[in-house]
Amino acid sequence: MTGKAAAAVLALLLISALGTEGTALPRSAMELRCQCVGTHSKFIHPKFIQNVNLTPSGPHCKNVEVIATLTDGREVCLEPTAPWVKLIIKTILDK
Repeated sequence: MTGKAAAAVLALLLISALGTEGTALPRSAMELRCQCVGTHSKFIHPKFIQNVNLTPSGPHCKNVEVIATLTDGREVCLEPTAPWVKLIIKTILDK
């Protein structure tokens, strides 16, 4: 019975970890930490992206963070090294 309980707890932890992939933490007035818990690297069509916020690395966070606000209001952290994200960043910077 202990093995089944441990397996159930492990399964719940794995499911909850999948749900947090690519989400951004709520922003505070003083952002002194990384906003992205994890990053999303799968392609998101640009028509579903309303806004993109690029935060360079600094004392608050060692990572470059790309946070996209989707048309449904969700914020998703994008993987900055993904080729399609690099293309979006380049397009925004060229404007």
